Amino acid sequence: MARSGIDFTLGARRLVSVPRDLATWAFPLEDVLAAALPAAPAPARDGVRVLSAPTILLPDLAARYPGCILGGRQDYRRHYIDMALGHDGYMARFSGKTRSTLKRKARKLAEEAPGGYHVTAHQTPAEIEAFLAAALPLSAKTYQARLLDAGLPDDPASRRAMLEAAEDDRMRAFLLHAGGAAIAYLALPVNGRTLVYAHLGYDPAWARLSPGTVLQMEALEQLFAEERFAWFDFTEGEGAHEALFGTDSAACSSLILLKPTLANRTLLGAREAFDAGVAGAKALAQRSGAVGRIRARLRA
Repeated sequence: MARSGIDFTLGARRLVSVPRDLATWAFPLEDVLAAALPAAPAPARDGVRVLSAPTILLPDLAARYPGCILGGRQDYRRHYIDMALGHDGYMARFSGKTRSTLKRKARKLAEEAPGGYHVTAHQTPAEIEAFLAAALPLSAKTYQARLLDAGLPDDPASRRAMLEAAEDDRMRAFLLHAGGAAIAYLALPVNGRTLVYAHLGYDPAWARLSPGTVLQMEALEQLFAEERFAWFDFTEGEGAHEALFGTDSAACSSLILLKPTLANRTLLGAREAFDAGVAGAKALAQRSGAVGRIRARLRA
């Protein structure tokens, strides 16, 4: 059981989080591709948070928790990379224009960063310690950490988990260095033969030079060279970065199953009304052409 929160968000900004005791049922990519239900956890006091389940299996999933009410459902494409393509096959999936754009971003960073840039790979426990020493201060600058509490975790349990994973060769991490400092990081736990896209962040001061994109491409080239992994999983959620770099996708859903107390029913009703209002405002902003300006302000 874990203390969790049901968030009310506007763009990238969390406005409020209502605490609930929820068990977590997260679906590995292998189960999603097999359309299989892994063992269901026992519900916590308030219910279960479901992360990235195959949409087609939602009726079977809900049946595991009879009496619970479903809310906060989000449907999306879960993007992933088929690592069996190899680096050359992967690059061939991009259009000529996109390949040119990616090369131009790397070239521009190399030209404008004093002394160019370089990438370091981190895998052993000692290397992960060095990664954390550079990445944690960087993570604190990102909007994910400031607004969503979704930066690189900086607590003893998370550090211990990363180091234990490194001891078992279940951790890959990368740093992009430029101007004498680390400017972007990528952390990838390994689950079986799957690389899990856990944390990517970069120094906002370098944003115009696309450090996240440059690091992603550099890291993928090294990961393909290992010839060990079957998939690179972008996990739940959907965005331009995931859609650009993914080769395939699966229909997934995240949701909450709450026990039918009055407080929980009221909370889900408020969340649904809030989400409907946000969706209406977003549609209006898109029609008026103001959506880009609003997103920029929310990230500021």
